[in-house]
Amino acid sequence: MAESESSSKRALPQTRKGQGPAELDRAEFARRLRLHFADPAFDRDGDAIERVIADAWDGYVHSRKSPRTRKAGPGFADPGYDLSTDWIETRDAIDAAAARHADAARPRRILVICGSPRNDRTCPGEMSKTFRLATAAQEVIVASGAECDLLDLSHLASEYGRVIYPCKACVSTAMPLCHWPCSCYPNHALGQTGDWMHEIYPRWIAAHGILIATPVHWLQVPSTLKLMIDRLVCADGGNPDPTTTHGKNVEEAKRLELDGWPYPRHLAGRAFAVVVHGDTEGGDAVRNALVDWLTGMALVQAGNSAALDRYIGYYEPYATSHEALDRDDALFGEVRNAARSLVREVELMRGGRIEPDHALKAPREK
Repeated sequence: MAESESSSKRALPQTRKGQGPAELDRAEFARRLRLHFADPAFDRDGDAIERVIADAWDGYVHSRKSPRTRKAGPGFADPGYDLSTDWIETRDAIDAAAARHADAARPRRILVICGSPRNDRTCPGEMSKTFRLATAAQEVIVASGAECDLLDLSHLASEYGRVIYPCKACVSTAMPLCHWPCSCYPNHALGQTGDWMHEIYPRWIAAHGILIATPVHWLQVPSTLKLMIDRLVCADGGNPDPTTTHGKNVEEAKRLELDGWPYPRHLAGRAFAVVVHGDTEGGDAVRNALVDWLTGMALVQAGNSAALDRYIGYYEPYATSHEALDRDDALFGEVRNAARSLVREVELMRGGRIEPDHALKAPREK
């Protein structure tokens, strides 16, 4: 039987190669790294900078993506595999957040996400309208007795060292190659460190409800929000055990998927609300895209009031858009209702209400 089952396995497809960039030579590598020290204040540190360049070059040419590791240990498919300590720390933070989420004695927790890149501490010189709407929702949530965690993605554009790196689309090679949490970063060999997602993943896990407030940028969500959205792909079907693929072994990941992958939904069952605002067009498309994305990850929309798109200062000057928002009391009321709807949905869920499609098996797992 075992031989018959093995012989019936689907053959691995060919792994396609030949696209990636050529390795930098040392001169170009050094030129790019020196850009971080262009301030004349660094001129006195020339010898130290050269030593840093030499050390960084050594890590680059030897591809030391994860220079600090430890054995995976019990609970992993291969306990002897050397796992990145960066990944382990994020996994441990997620586990702690999951325990907090499951603790019925703790207050319900709502994550409010401000998706605009704009604030008054950087080039725009003025806070975003999105932030005003997000804080209106926050006030309602706090008044209800719930905890509110405000995640302001504008810090990506205004806070030193804040970065979310782009998704590398490991999932498109094979779902098990996409690890939960993401193991693509940090990549010390390429200087891709300080990835904010390793703090953001536990914030999503700890939340019972999510409220996303965002403007429309060119008929789509802003790049700040899209970076986070893409990096949450690992929360929808991602592999919680990197030792099963021994890091990024493509053939092992393909074999796992073809043999049958369960596509675990790590955020399933959380409630959500969406608030979208624009000035000319695209609001409904962005709202629909966000709702489809969140429901696709098996989150649950709160009431009808919890999915909102509106226009502020329709075709009016940008310069007066805050004044247009000042006049729109109804919009603030709608945002507060979206927050109230979300809080009530969370209360019902924590009280034991079962959603109609709970435990239904999806005919199409992907």
